[in-house]
Amino acid sequence: MKKIYILIALLAVTATACKKNYIDLNPEDSYTGANFYITADQFKQAVIAAYAPLRDVLVNDYFTSEMRSDNTIYQPYPSNRGTAYIYRENISDFTNTSTNDYANAVWQHCYTGISRTNIVIERLAASTTIDAATKAPIDGQAKFLRAWYYFKLVRLYGGVPLFLKEVKKADDAFLGRSTADEVYNQIIADAKDAISELAAPAKFPQTGEATKGSATMLLADVYTTQKKWADAETLLTTLAGMGYGLNADYANAFVPTNKNSKESLFEIQYLEGLDATSTPNVISFYFLPRSTNTSIITVTAVNNSSTGGWNTPTQDLINAYEPGDKRLDASIGIVEGAYNASDLFVYSAKKSVIGYVPAAGKIGVPYIKKYEHGLNFNTGSNDNFPIYRYADALLLLAEAKNEQGKSPLTELNTVRARAGLAATTATDQASLCDVILHERRVELAFENHRWHDLTRSGKAIEVMNAFGAKLKQQVSYLSPDAYTVTANKLLFPIPQPEVDLNPGKMVQNPGY
Repeated sequence: MKKIYILIALLAVTATACKKNYIDLNPEDSYTGANFYITADQFKQAVIAAYAPLRDVLVNDYFTSEMRSDNTIYQPYPSNRGTAYIYRENISDFTNTSTNDYANAVWQHCYTGISRTNIVIERLAASTTIDAATKAPIDGQAKFLRAWYYFKLVRLYGGVPLFLKEVKKADDAFLGRSTADEVYNQIIADAKDAISELAAPAKFPQTGEATKGSATMLLADVYTTQKKWADAETLLTTLAGMGYGLNADYANAFVPTNKNSKESLFEIQYLEGLDATSTPNVISFYFLPRSTNTSIITVTAVNNSSTGGWNTPTQDLINAYEPGDKRLDASIGIVEGAYNASDLFVYSAKKSVIGYVPAAGKIGVPYIKKYEHGLNFNTGSNDNFPIYRYADALLLLAEAKNEQGKSPLTELNTVRARAGLAATTATDQASLCDVILHERRVELAFENHRWHDLTRSGKAIEVMNAFGAKLKQQVSYLSPDAYTVTANKLLFPIPQPEVDLNPGKMVQNPGY
């Protein structure tokens, strides 16, 4: 997988040469749009560049897809009321507006990825020098990525502009909103092409590139969102035949030494280090309590006072784990200490969340332990981020079967057994629906699925208003209008700059 990190770095480098006409805007030995997209290797590099925005989406999407839920909240920072903090808090509190830079960043980075995939798809189709067998996996990866970016957009914003061709002139950049159905139709078409063009993993660990399994899972996720249960079931039952399965231990799905394992259907790739080819994962620092010294958790003393304090596990989530569930200790830890006068946390000990009772004069702040493996560099960690895991597929399959009146117990109890839990005692369809949603919550905690699961199930308004009412009794920093969740809040607003730049075509979502 290191080739992907290296190629992304190299794509930013343009060759130069010593020649008399040194101000020539297109030196003969430099790459331009006219001479780069020629060889198969160049197209492979270009599609690798389309993976890179996944990282940019991630550093904003945990606000829009996890902190928007009952899984996580934020550490208050009353002594710093800068816009950057307020905007991020607003997303969690359901008080964000159309000018919120952090919600809008997900839109921006998804479209950056879409733009890169469009160039690959269009120019690859026009190539007459590359054979069909070589084109297929390149096109398949690009279409998988384009489908994933659009799937993220349509779930967060509803109908969005549907860019399917390279933007070559100004008018190409000003499209109106397509309907959500039109966007879904394109996602399905791209995912189907990706399934037909990509191969199943040749071996494990995988390379980190999208595979037939990645595209199959994506399309199944789309079908469950659309409540096309039989179609989802058909796809999900093919994954075991591609070699996917659960790791023996839950925690093994996340350790860097087990990247791209048989449980991984797709994950965002990271590589720790200090050289130009490294792409360290910074989000682990964001998920720790805000402090000037995190060395009790991290190998290197890190000052995350300006970046930490986000995505803090809620007590509501901690309470949701059943006694004996191995996933609790693997997912959540406790940092013990006290806040100073600057509202920064002074660490004094690292504790287990199991049966935690704070020491005298101390408080315990939960943090996400799932992605905390060494943290050897202050630039970031070596942890990949899971987009799709086989456990997710099993639970989606359980949901699809249950919605059709079939028994979901084999898939559901397989996931529970790995967590050290007994088989569920639920038997009727309605009860099993709740059990599966709960199982997805604890199995996939901090993997940016919870908000989408709540909206898909139709329970987002009920669950989040109840959670907000409870939270307001526990903390004093929420505004009165926080967690007032209505149907309009199920979608984010279209970024205001997009509306302003494209009046009449870019219609704002209701309620904003």
